[in-house]
Amino acid sequence: MSTLNNSTNIFWQECPVGKVERQKLLNQKGCVVWITGLSGSGKSTLACSLSRELHSKGKLSYILDGDNLRHGLNKDLGFKAEDRTENIRRVGEVAKLFADAGLICIASLISPYRKDRDACRAMLPEASFIEVFMNMPLELCESRDAKGLYKLARAGKIKGFTGIDDPYERPLNCEIEIEQKDGVCPKPAALAGQVVSYLEEKGFLQVE
Repeated sequence: MSTLNNSTNIFWQECPVGKVERQKLLNQKGCVVWITGLSGSGKSTLACSLSRELHSKGKLSYILDGDNLRHGLNKDLGFKAEDRTENIRRVGEVAKLFADAGLICIASLISPYRKDRDACRAMLPEASFIEVFMNMPLELCESRDAKGLYKLARAGKIKGFTGIDDPYERPLNCEIEIEQKDGVCPKPAALAGQVVSYLEEKGFLQVE
């Protein structure tokens, strides 16, 4: 009988071309840039701007967008706490594979629960998980409301909406925190530049 949750008769298959060889080929080091924050905080904007900036530098990246993944990989999941946890676990496993392939994986998800983000961090080698916290006020995020979700949540038409009737647990030790400056949000290019500078400083954009 198959036991889906208790796979014991499986073995890891080693291959002659490994992460080191792939990184040398790409002249970059695989990692995961995990962008977290409220809906409307600018996660997708940063992800796309960062990907564009890396591409202009000849660096290969891939975006795992939370909404996009719910059209395929995670389309069987809802928004209950256990489904959110499984959603993040799956994305973490996929992100780990991209990083192992030598890519800079940009994961853009609300990912509201700290323990779920920490579980993804634990999947990767030390320093290869870069948590970026889009620390934008709820009032700002709600005023944007490009998808009309806050309005629906306030009207009680969406239950368990992060920031309204479901909690967002702020990161305690994120690598990068992005905030307003004097009440103004930095431009997308400036946000991307902040992350790129971190990647350069930590040696992810070249292989010595």
